[in-house]
Amino acid sequence: MVTSDAVRAYSQRAAEYADALGRIEHAVPDDREFVRSWAGTVVGPIIDVGCGPGQWTDFLRTHGAEIEGLDPVAAFIESAQSHYPSSRYRVGRAQGLEVKDGSLGGILAWYSLIHVDPSSIDESFAEFARALKPGGSLLLGFFDGESGEPFEHAVVTAYFWSPQTLAERLKLHGFNVVKTVRREAQGARPHAAIVAVKTRETYSSARSVSTCCESLTPAYRQGLVTVWEG
Repeated sequence: MVTSDAVRAYSQRAAEYADALGRIEHAVPDDREFVRSWAGTVVGPIIDVGCGPGQWTDFLRTHGAEIEGLDPVAAFIESAQSHYPSSRYRVGRAQGLEVKDGSLGGILAWYSLIHVDPSSIDESFAEFARALKPGGSLLLGFFDGESGEPFEHAVVTAYFWSPQTLAERLKLHGFNVVKTVRREAQGARPHAAIVAVKTRETYSSARSVSTCCESLTPAYRQGLVTVWEG
Protein backbone atom coordinates (compact mmCIF):
# COMPACT_ATOMS: atom_id res chain seq x y z
CA MET A 1 0.00 0.00 0.00
CA VAL A 2 0.99 3.68 -0.16
CA THR A 3 3.21 4.16 2.85
CA SER A 4 2.33 6.39 5.77
CA ASP A 5 5.50 8.33 4.94
CA ALA A 6 4.09 9.12 1.49
CA VAL A 7 0.74 10.26 2.88
CA ARG A 8 2.49 12.41 5.47
CA ALA A 9 4.91 13.91 2.93
CA TYR A 10 2.14 14.85 0.50
CA SER A 11 -0.02 16.20 3.32
CA GLN A 12 2.78 18.56 4.32
CA ARG A 13 3.32 19.76 0.75
CA ALA A 14 -0.22 19.55 -0.64
CA ALA A 15 -0.57 23.28 -1.31
CA GLU A 16 2.84 23.46 -2.97
CA TYR A 17 2.08 20.41 -5.11
CA ALA A 18 -1.33 21.76 -6.14
CA ASP A 19 0.23 25.06 -7.20
CA ALA A 20 2.88 23.29 -9.27
CA LEU A 21 0.85 20.45 -10.81
CA GLY A 22 -2.80 20.90 -9.86
CA ARG A 23 -4.13 22.22 -13.17
CA ILE A 24 -4.74 20.07 -16.22
CA GLU A 25 -2.66 22.53 -18.25
CA HIS A 26 0.37 21.28 -16.33
CA ALA A 27 0.03 17.87 -18.00
CA VAL A 28 1.73 17.02 -21.28
CA PRO A 29 -0.83 17.70 -24.04
CA ASP A 30 -0.54 14.23 -25.53
CA ASP A 31 -1.01 12.70 -22.09
CA ARG A 32 -4.23 14.68 -21.77
CA GLU A 33 -5.43 13.38 -25.12
CA PHE A 34 -4.41 9.82 -24.32
CA VAL A 35 -6.27 9.78 -20.98
CA ARG A 36 -9.28 11.58 -22.43
CA SER A 37 -9.47 9.12 -25.32
CA TRP A 38 -9.20 6.17 -22.96
CA ALA A 39 -12.03 7.53 -20.81
CA GLY A 40 -14.16 7.82 -23.92
CA THR A 41 -13.96 4.04 -24.38
CA VAL A 42 -15.14 3.29 -20.83
CA VAL A 43 -18.74 2.23 -20.26
CA GLY A 44 -19.80 2.93 -16.69
CA PRO A 45 -18.43 4.83 -13.69
CA ILE A 46 -14.72 5.63 -13.35
CA ILE A 47 -12.69 6.14 -10.19
CA ASP A 48 -9.60 8.34 -10.43
CA VAL A 49 -7.41 6.57 -7.86
CA GLY A 50 -4.87 8.87 -6.25
CA CYS A 51 -6.53 11.92 -7.78
CA GLY A 52 -4.29 14.38 -5.92
CA PRO A 53 -5.50 17.97 -6.39
CA GLY A 54 -8.29 16.69 -8.64
CA GLN A 55 -7.40 18.06 -12.07
CA TRP A 56 -7.76 14.78 -13.98
CA THR A 57 -11.09 14.00 -12.35
CA ASP A 58 -12.50 17.36 -13.32
CA PHE A 59 -10.98 17.24 -16.80
CA LEU A 60 -12.60 13.90 -17.58
CA ARG A 61 -15.92 14.99 -16.07
CA THR A 62 -16.00 17.97 -18.43
CA HIS A 63 -15.52 15.51 -21.29
CA GLY A 64 -18.52 13.43 -20.27
CA ALA A 65 -17.11 10.83 -17.90
CA GLU A 66 -19.04 9.66 -14.85
CA ILE A 67 -16.10 9.92 -12.48
CA GLU A 68 -15.13 10.29 -8.84
CA GLY A 69 -11.72 11.24 -7.43
CA LEU A 70 -10.17 9.27 -4.57
CA ASP A 71 -7.03 10.09 -2.58
CA PRO A 72 -5.59 9.14 0.85
CA VAL A 73 -4.38 12.71 1.44
CA ALA A 74 -7.22 14.70 3.01
CA ALA A 75 -5.56 18.00 2.10
CA PHE A 76 -5.70 17.06 -1.57
CA ILE A 77 -9.40 16.25 -1.33
CA GLU A 78 -10.07 19.59 0.36
CA SER A 79 -8.14 21.37 -2.39
CA ALA A 80 -9.96 19.45 -5.13
CA GLN A 81 -13.37 20.20 -3.66
CA SER A 82 -12.45 23.88 -3.41
CA HIS A 83 -11.01 24.27 -6.92
CA TYR A 84 -13.31 21.85 -8.76
CA PRO A 85 -16.64 21.99 -6.91
CA SER A 86 -18.59 20.44 -9.79
CA SER A 87 -16.68 17.16 -9.48
CA ARG A 88 -16.94 14.48 -6.78
CA TYR A 89 -14.08 13.57 -4.44
CA ARG A 90 -13.56 11.55 -1.28
CA VAL A 91 -10.74 10.31 0.92
CA GLY A 92 -9.81 6.70 0.23
CA ARG A 93 -7.10 4.27 -0.83
CA ALA A 94 -6.37 2.05 -3.82
CA GLN A 95 -6.48 -1.01 -1.59
CA GLY A 96 -10.05 -0.28 -0.47
CA LEU A 97 -12.17 1.55 -3.05
CA GLU A 98 -15.39 1.03 -1.06
CA VAL A 99 -17.54 0.24 -4.07
CA LYS A 100 -19.62 -2.84 -4.88
CA ASP A 101 -18.09 -5.80 -6.69
CA GLY A 102 -18.12 -5.34 -10.45
CA SER A 103 -19.61 -1.87 -10.25
CA LEU A 104 -16.99 0.15 -12.14
CA GLY A 105 -16.42 0.58 -15.84
CA GLY A 106 -12.95 2.05 -15.46
CA ILE A 107 -10.14 2.88 -13.06
CA LEU A 108 -7.56 5.57 -13.70
CA ALA A 109 -4.36 5.23 -11.67
CA TRP A 110 -2.22 7.93 -13.24
CA TYR A 111 1.14 7.80 -11.42
CA SER A 112 -0.77 7.11 -8.22
CA LEU A 113 0.88 3.75 -7.47
CA ILE A 114 4.48 4.94 -7.80
CA HIS A 115 4.88 5.20 -4.01
CA VAL A 116 3.33 1.80 -3.29
CA ASP A 117 5.86 -0.63 -1.83
CA PRO A 118 6.56 -3.18 -4.58
CA SER A 119 5.85 -6.03 -2.18
CA SER A 120 2.25 -4.89 -1.75
CA ILE A 121 1.23 -3.61 -5.19
CA ASP A 122 -0.81 -6.78 -5.77
CA GLU A 123 -3.21 -5.60 -3.08
CA SER A 124 -4.19 -2.70 -5.33
CA PHE A 125 -4.52 -4.90 -8.41
CA ALA A 126 -6.71 -7.37 -6.54
CA GLU A 127 -8.98 -4.55 -5.42
CA PHE A 128 -9.16 -3.12 -8.95
CA ALA A 129 -10.15 -6.55 -10.28
CA ARG A 130 -12.84 -6.87 -7.64
CA ALA A 131 -14.34 -3.45 -8.38
CA LEU A 132 -14.29 -3.57 -12.19
CA LYS A 133 -17.02 -5.29 -14.15
CA PRO A 134 -16.02 -7.86 -16.81
CA GLY A 135 -14.63 -5.87 -19.73
CA GLY A 136 -13.85 -2.93 -17.45
CA SER A 137 -10.71 -0.96 -18.23
CA LEU A 138 -7.70 0.04 -16.13
CA LEU A 139 -5.26 2.78 -17.15
CA LEU A 140 -1.96 2.93 -15.27
CA GLY A 141 0.66 5.65 -15.63
CA PHE A 142 4.10 5.07 -14.11
CA PHE A 143 7.85 5.62 -14.40
CA ASP A 144 9.48 3.12 -16.75
CA GLY A 145 12.53 1.27 -15.45
CA GLU A 146 13.78 -1.75 -13.59
CA SER A 147 10.86 -3.10 -11.62
CA GLY A 148 10.93 -2.28 -7.93
CA GLU A 149 13.99 -0.05 -8.14
CA PRO A 150 13.54 2.95 -5.81
CA PHE A 151 14.43 6.51 -6.75
CA GLU A 152 14.33 9.84 -4.99
CA HIS A 153 11.10 11.46 -6.10
CA ALA A 154 10.68 15.19 -5.37
CA VAL A 155 8.25 14.42 -2.54
CA VAL A 156 9.06 10.93 -1.22
CA THR A 157 10.67 7.69 -2.41
CA ALA A 158 9.03 6.19 -5.50
CA TYR A 159 9.59 3.05 -7.56
CA PHE A 160 10.17 2.20 -11.20
CA TRP A 161 8.20 -0.53 -12.98
CA SER A 162 8.64 -2.14 -16.37
CA PRO A 163 5.54 -2.58 -18.54
CA GLN A 164 6.38 -6.26 -18.91
CA THR A 165 6.44 -6.89 -15.17
CA LEU A 166 3.22 -4.99 -14.57
CA ALA A 167 1.53 -6.93 -17.39
CA GLU A 168 2.56 -10.19 -15.74
CA ARG A 169 1.32 -9.05 -12.33
CA LEU A 170 -1.98 -7.84 -13.76
CA LYS A 171 -2.53 -11.12 -15.59
CA LEU A 172 -2.44 -12.89 -12.23
CA HIS A 173 -5.45 -10.79 -11.22
CA GLY A 174 -7.48 -11.47 -14.34
CA PHE A 175 -6.37 -8.58 -16.57
CA ASN A 176 -5.24 -8.57 -20.17
CA VAL A 177 -2.96 -5.71 -21.25
CA VAL A 178 -4.21 -4.37 -24.59
CA LYS A 179 -2.02 -1.31 -25.05
CA THR A 180 1.33 -0.02 -23.83
CA VAL A 181 2.81 3.44 -24.41
CA ARG A 182 6.36 4.49 -23.56
CA ARG A 183 7.58 8.09 -23.65
CA GLU A 184 11.09 9.43 -23.29
CA ALA A 185 12.35 12.99 -23.18
CA GLN A 186 15.87 14.26 -22.75
CA GLY A 187 16.68 15.07 -19.15
CA ALA A 188 13.57 13.35 -17.74
CA ARG A 189 12.80 9.91 -16.37
CA PRO A 190 11.19 7.52 -18.88
CA HIS A 191 7.42 7.31 -18.61
CA ALA A 192 5.01 4.53 -19.54
CA ALA A 193 1.32 3.76 -19.49
CA ILE A 194 -0.65 0.57 -19.97
CA VAL A 195 -4.30 -0.13 -20.60
CA ALA A 196 -5.56 -3.44 -19.22
CA VAL A 197 -9.00 -5.00 -19.54
CA LYS A 198 -10.59 -7.25 -16.96
CA THR A 199 -10.92 -10.61 -18.66
CA ARG A 200 -14.14 -12.23 -19.86
CA GLU A 201 -16.32 -10.38 -22.38
CA THR A 202 -13.28 -8.32 -23.29
CA TYR A 203 -13.23 -8.50 -27.06
CA SER A 204 -15.36 -5.41 -27.72
CA SER A 205 -13.56 -3.47 -25.00
CA ALA A 206 -10.17 -4.34 -26.44
CA ARG A 207 -11.30 -3.24 -29.91
CA SER A 208 -12.61 0.10 -28.65
CA VAL A 209 -9.55 0.88 -26.56
CA SER A 210 -7.27 0.17 -29.50
CA THR A 211 -8.52 3.43 -31.05
CA CYS A 212 -7.67 5.57 -28.05
CA CYS A 213 -4.30 6.77 -29.40
CA GLU A 214 -5.30 7.45 -33.01
CA SER A 215 -5.66 11.20 -32.46
CA LEU A 216 -2.26 11.59 -30.81
CA THR A 217 0.45 13.49 -32.63
CA PRO A 218 2.86 11.45 -34.77
CA ALA A 219 5.73 12.48 -32.48
CA TYR A 220 3.94 10.85 -29.57
CA ARG A 221 3.19 7.65 -31.45
CA GLN A 222 6.53 7.31 -33.21
CA GLY A 223 10.17 8.25 -32.77
CA LEU A 224 11.08 8.36 -29.09
CA VAL A 225 7.71 6.95 -28.13
CA THR A 226 6.70 3.35 -28.65
CA VAL A 227 3.04 2.38 -28.85
CA TRP A 228 2.02 -1.22 -29.38
CA GLU A 229 -0.89 -3.54 -28.87
CA GLY A 230 -0.76 -6.12 -26.12
